[in-house]
Formats: sequence, structure tokens, C-alpha cells
Amino acid sequence: MTTPDPGTPTAFAVSPDSGEHWTAEGAWQVDTGIHRIPLPLPMDGLKAINVYVIETDSGLTLVDGGWAIPVARELLERCLKEIGAGFADIDRFLVTHVHRDHFTMATVLGRELGIDVALGLGDKPALELLNNTDALTENPFHAVLRSAGAHAVAEKWERLEGDDEGPDPQLWQYPTSWLDGDHELTVGARTIDAVHTPGHTPGHFVFADRAAGLLFAGDHVLPTITPSIGFTVPPTDAPLGDFMASLAKVRSLPEMRILPAHGPVAPSSYARVDELLAFHEERLTASLAALPAAGSGRTATGYDVAGALGWTRHLHAFDTLDVFSQGMAAMETKAHLDLLVARGQATCSDPVDSPDGVAYTAV
Repeated sequence: MTTPDPGTPTAFAVSPDSGEHWTAEGAWQVDTGIHRIPLPLPMDGLKAINVYVIETDSGLTLVDGGWAIPVARELLERCLKEIGAGFADIDRFLVTHVHRDHFTMATVLGRELGIDVALGLGDKPALELLNNTDALTENPFHAVLRSAGAHAVAEKWERLEGDDEGPDPQLWQYPTSWLDGDHELTVGARTIDAVHTPGHTPGHFVFADRAAGLLFAGDHVLPTITPSIGFTVPPTDAPLGDFMASLAKVRSLPEMRILPAHGPVAPSSYARVDELLAFHEERLTASLAALPAAGSGRTATGYDVAGALGWTRHLHAFDTLDVFSQGMAAMETKAHLDLLVARGQATCSDPVDSPDGVAYTAV
């Protein structure tokens, strides 16, 4: 999530349910029988993830689980006590997608306590990759970075990881059930639509409570930033195209309040989806303008184009970003260039024959 949009910065955003900064500790009531619990994230500019607790007569359903670190687990337990509940009352996790800040606490608690954990089927390849530790000779994102031409960044990521032994299988256990396609879920007295919204990851889902006018939006519709695109393994062919199609899909639903994974509760899914679509069209235009013209004898990689664009809401120069953000920016820019190719506005080299990075030109 490297590219905040204009508006209230996430760092200063107050959530209407608490009247405080959106990361403030507590079980904040967002609607009758629904509470928002922000859990901390280590070494992450986003600071927190919102876990949503839905009360039912039979127990609690949690939308997302948080990152499986001790401080987040202790905080979740403490905040559940505020509403007279505990881990033993959880009977289901609905996980929006496989990223570690959403999935790992759910799978750990799920296995410990026999809780059902549901995840989108499109994220199964990521779990298969993370569980095949014998075949993982390097961080799988390094190959994605190299395809974007970000070789120096990949090397720096490797040095930052040091002696990392690879993914911990206990944090990447398979869910007990898969979400496949759009369908209805019964959550106590509520009927909630599980809506497949690929883009941020291939298996991303949002959960729409139409009767209450609430959209549990995961990372698909965030109120103050744009979700990262292209930061997924195994890589997919058209993550930005998928994401924008999924935004249009959510725009076709009734207007709802946004219950995001990161940031404050926001009033209008329609307004925010329109802003996100407009933002990416602007980035596509800027990316195309940064490409060499066909026949010029020059080409550019995602890394090259990212270096020509402004980043963060203040449009900082690429060189001023930290190394992790540079990698995210290069992968996201490559996703924009791939969509330009799909639209016939650019051409690219064959990824298989592009060890130095996929090379693009404008048509």
C-alpha cells in the first residue's frame, strides 16, 4: 500500500465510532452487535489492522484475524473481554485474504481452538507455495522484483532478511473451508454476501451486509490509501485489471458504509470506489507518459517508470522512499504497465526472455 490518495492522511485519521485515532485500543461499536478492534502491526507503516467482531446467539464471527504476534494476541483477548467474551466464544473467522496481517492469527487460533477459518480459494496457490519450504530457495518476491527490473532492490531485500529461515508453516496452515465465488453466508440472524474481489490478492473477498448497509471491505476499498497491487505470489497476469473490475463490481452493490481493514470507518462505498478508479486512471496516464515511444530504440522497466513518478500523497521522489516501499512501487508500476499492454497502449517483451526485467514501450 504505497500510494496514499489525497484526503485525510491515515496517520491522522479519526474514526467516527471511537471519536479517536483509528488505531486507538478498544472494542469500538460500529453498529448493533458489531465491534471494531484495531490490532498492532510490527514494522509496518500502517500501524494497525481492524478486526471486526460480529455477535450472534451461537458465538462470535470475526472478519480477519490480525498478525500472529504476542502483543496482538494479548490485545485481542483484552478487547474481547470488554464486550464480555473471549477466544472460546469465537466460532468462525472470515478472512478477507491471505496476507499475514489478516490470516496468520486466524489460522493459529483456529488450529488451537477448533475454530472454522474461511479463506478465498484464489489464495490457495500462495499457501501451497509457502508450505512447500523444500522448494523455496529464496524469498518468492525476489523473482517478482526482478521481473519489474528492480534488481538492486531485490538484493537489498535479501540483505534485510539476513538469515531468515523461510516461512513458518504454523503461520500458513490451510483454512478449514474455502470461499469460492459469490455466495450468501448466514452469520447468526444476518445474511451476508461473500463477494469475490480479486486484485489485491487473487482470493480477496469482501463481505456485504446489505440489510445493515455495511461493507467489510478488507484491503479492497480503503478510505485513505490505495491497496498495493502486484504484491502477491505466485504473480498473476493482470492484478490491476482484476482490481479495477472488482471495484466496478462493488460499485454495482448498494451504497454502504466502509468497514476497512486499515483506516477509519468511512461513510460511502460509492464515493471511495469512484476515487480509487479515478486515481488508477491518472496513474495509468502518468505511466504511459513515462514510457519511451515505439521505434525510439529505448525501453523501460517497471522500476524505470516508478523512478519517474511521484510517490505518497506528497508525490515524493522515488529515490527518497525506503527500500521496502521502492520494491512495492516497482511491482505496482509494473501492474499498471501490464494493464496498458492489455489495453493496447503499450507493448512489452516476453517475460520468459526478460531476465533483466520486462521491457515496455508506448504504442
